[in-house]
Amino acid sequence: MTEAPDAEVFAPRPKRGRRGTVLLIALLALLVLVALAVFLPVPYVKIAPGPTFNTIGEIDGRPLVEIGESTQYPTYPVTGNLNMTTIQEWGGPRGGLTVFQAVAAWLDQSDAVLPRELLYPDDETKDDVERRNAEMFSTSQSNAIAAALTYANIPVMAQVTVTMVVEGTPAAGNLRAGDHVLTLDGVAVTDSQQIGDAIRGSSIGTTFVFGVERAGENVSVSVTSADNPDDPGVPYVGIGIGPNFVGPMPIQFTLEDIGGPSAGLFFSLAIVDKLTPNDLAGGRFIAGTGTISPEGAVGAIGGIRQKLAGAGAAGAELFLMPKVHCGEAAGYVPDGLTAVPVDTLTDAIMAIEAWKAGSTVPSCPA
Repeated sequence: MTEAPDAEVFAPRPKRGRRGTVLLIALLALLVLVALAVFLPVPYVKIAPGPTFNTIGEIDGRPLVEIGESTQYPTYPVTGNLNMTTIQEWGGPRGGLTVFQAVAAWLDQSDAVLPRELLYPDDETKDDVERRNAEMFSTSQSNAIAAALTYANIPVMAQVTVTMVVEGTPAAGNLRAGDHVLTLDGVAVTDSQQIGDAIRGSSIGTTFVFGVERAGENVSVSVTSADNPDDPGVPYVGIGIGPNFVGPMPIQFTLEDIGGPSAGLFFSLAIVDKLTPNDLAGGRFIAGTGTISPEGAVGAIGGIRQKLAGAGAAGAELFLMPKVHCGEAAGYVPDGLTAVPVDTLTDAIMAIEAWKAGSTVPSCPA
């Protein structure tokens, strides 16, 4: 008698039901949504601690702050660190921030996540941001020279200078950022307003001859005004003009690819340190942040918590910061770092000297 074949072998495979198909589609949809979350940007900006740079040290073999030789105003040896602090940014006009990056930053105390509209207008481009930051960085260097030389009782001169040239405007390709304006149509230029008044007071299509000093040479540059697209009916040439402060010796800043105004205080400290006989840092590690005015006033910056974290990670012992940020910094000062609020360049120097001597230094009000 022949045995019956194994029923399990010969039984037909059941068809996939409607429920299984729905689950598969839902799973695929979920995977698509996850992929979109990974790659699509969200309207937020992440701010994190950036690197620090020793303003009395070197960058690529050159002093970060380079002061030319002068028999009347010699430079002196310096030791230690006077580190300017920076922040790094993701999102905004310069790149997208994904939801996963935003969530990770929210969970990290040293990072911050802010709505994009709080920092940037909707129509601001990456080029706009970089141009503005470069202009502020250049201005901070000029102001640092004025503040430091004034503190050291060294003469300061103000030059009328092209601070920026906007692409696609009449000045583009003719004038350059850094041009020192000597004359306009043969008349000596003594202040920035003189140039603006002359351009706005003439008809659209007027050609102006700028006499400028560029890289040590005097050149003449012709620029014809056009109708300002942001202010129809008003002539413009597309430049920013401002004072550029210089001293009796050349002072150069070799740090590149950094923007914004917040290094001003530490640029000033580096110049003072090199032009005065007292070794300001004295071999210690000091870091900090703050804008600087030509008169030596220290002003507000962005990202104080991230800069504190960056200074602590770099090994700083003392941190100088604008007094206005005391409340924001509370609870975010790393262990082993002494944070001192200051209002002026003189305050900062006095705080460094007191701290080195072991004396009490200012602290934020409770």
